[in-house]
Amino acid sequence: MKISEELQCLFSASIEEQDGSYVIDVPERELQLGDLQQGETYRVALVSSPTQSEPEQSEQAETGSQSQREPQEPPVEESETREVEIEDIGEQGDGITRVERGFVVIVPDTKESERVKIEITDVRQNVAFAEVVERLSYYE
Repeated sequence: MKISEELQCLFSASIEEQDGSYVIDVPERELQLGDLQQGETYRVALVSSPTQSEPEQSEQAETGSQSQREPQEPPVEESETREVEIEDIGEQGDGITRVERGFVVIVPDTKESERVKIEITDVRQNVAFAEVVERLSYYE
């Protein structure tokens, strides 16, 4: 998937019906970061997520709207290692890969389609950063 250089934020959210319309809640932290401004108009891209199991769906229905739920924890932790394939290159020239739930991990000094073993060095709510530990062969 090609990511536009105009990407200003990335987060996961649910679509909810509200008074005959459908609403996606934008987390407050996205506005606090300063990339988005309340009242402005933005283009929105929707990317499907893996299908949820039945128990998770009913649990979400019971907990209320996205704004009332606790944000999901990132699916990676600092010092964790993983083998990944670099999917895209960001505007700063860093490699981008995605793990569970489409969570973005930025890996400097990599090329698109390169397979690498990485170590997570910094985890934030909606993105993580990693360093290359080993460059892997495509046939491993």
